[in-house]
Amino acid sequence: MASSFLSSLRRAGPKLAPDFFICQRCLRQSPSLLSKVKAPGKANLSHSIRFNSSTAFADSAANKKTPLGNLGQTIVQNAERKAVPGKKRFWPETSSNAVGYWLLASAGSVFGIVVFGGLTRLTESGLSITEWRPVTGSLPPLSQADWDSEFSKYRASPEFKLLNPHMTLEEFKKIYFMEWGHRLWGRFVGLSFVLPAIYFVSRGKVSAKMSLRLLGISGLIAGQGALGWYMVKSGLKDDLFAPGSHPRVSQYRLTAHLGAAFVCYTAMLWNGLSILRTNSYLSNPTQAYANLQHLLSPTLSPFRKSVAGLAILVFTTAMSGGLVAGLDAGMIYNEFPRMGVGLHPPKSELIDPFYSRKVDRSDIVWRNMLENPSTVQLDHRALATTTFTAVLSLWAYTRLNKKVRAAIPGSARKGMLGVVHLLMMQVALGISTLIYLVPVPLAAAHQAGSLALLTGVLVLGGRVWVPRATLKLVKQRAGMMSAVKGGQRTLGLGKEAVKADLGALRRSAPPGLAGSS
Repeated sequence: MASSFLSSLRRAGPKLAPDFFICQRCLRQSPSLLSKVKAPGKANLSHSIRFNSSTAFADSAANKKTPLGNLGQTIVQNAERKAVPGKKRFWPETSSNAVGYWLLASAGSVFGIVVFGGLTRLTESGLSITEWRPVTGSLPPLSQADWDSEFSKYRASPEFKLLNPHMTLEEFKKIYFMEWGHRLWGRFVGLSFVLPAIYFVSRGKVSAKMSLRLLGISGLIAGQGALGWYMVKSGLKDDLFAPGSHPRVSQYRLTAHLGAAFVCYTAMLWNGLSILRTNSYLSNPTQAYANLQHLLSPTLSPFRKSVAGLAILVFTTAMSGGLVAGLDAGMIYNEFPRMGVGLHPPKSELIDPFYSRKVDRSDIVWRNMLENPSTVQLDHRALATTTFTAVLSLWAYTRLNKKVRAAIPGSARKGMLGVVHLLMMQVALGISTLIYLVPVPLAAAHQAGSLALLTGVLVLGGRVWVPRATLKLVKQRAGMMSAVKGGQRTLGLGKEAVKADLGALRRSAPPGLAGSS
């Protein structure tokens, strides 16, 4: 059919003026060519095409899209698309899934070092290395002379003089390797984050915003190492704690070190989950946009805000646990729920003037809350009880409120139940740690449980929170997909468009051309 059609087109060619075959592209680029177009004579095509005047033909050529023009335009567009490929952007719109999985693996490494750091503190190994050597300290002592040198430095520390005056070299090696392993793990966390980050950015697998976040996390890791040494340094000098007291690091610096680790872990976990979640949304943006709009409904608004408040409450409770650890406040009042003869110690013990450092006693309240072991333990108990009540209340809200129960997605319902399970485990670990006088395994598990509970809340938040940037991107993709589906019926692209234009040209051709098929 196509060969007969082309042969008819060639036979009709001599009957048409050469100016008739000026293409639409030339007409658009040079409007002056319109004046050169002459209408074909009526005698040549009297039974097929009639022209009233050359002006009418010119107006038709300039304003009306003919089948021949559509065919030419389609062919030109396809050729230009192949000849000039689109320029690839260096910063992709979204980050690769590989980046998300790497961030989750990095978060797992930080989780491990937090637990190992707790073991280092519980075994009183943190003050065994009295120097900070970020590069040369990567290797342990390799000779007997090196061990003797390290041991002599430790013997000059307050911890050895007051707590371990009879420690042998073999016993010193045990606590030394604990602290050395913790520091080596910290170096591994830094290198395993910075080097892959440079690789992913250079390969164009990270979006512009995510690259800035990776830079911020890298700076946080570097600052965490310096903060760790700043913490250890507080336990190596006599003037940094009360004379004759138990040598220990500052509870403020310990809590800051723990808090920085929690923030670093949260940043890695949240961004990793965000990348995977966003790419999952973009695989079906229309459905994802509908789901996100459902999450933004007023019915779920109190639940979303409550999850955010719950995350802050869990973090605050964990930081109060850092103060308890720094002051060894878990070694007193080893019973629950009572503290002595009542639910709390006497007021004179909670607000003790001994901890005030000003003559007018204006700092007596907040210093007792942060430095008095009895008050600090009471604060931790109060925050833990508040967290327990808040989680169970939020879970009951999702089960007893009919509107919320009908509107909440299944993934969020499962996430809420997971948080309840983590909470129960953490409460059991906390009470057991207190009652059994802070044994190392239970205390380390309790610290890990706090981070696990925070993880559960963040995962739950990722299922109900709707970041604006994600919503905007999903909405844009959903609109593009709708436009593409609608445009497939009208726009001529590729082989199907060429066939459609050829068919339209054949149907509108003169009878002499269309008759031979």
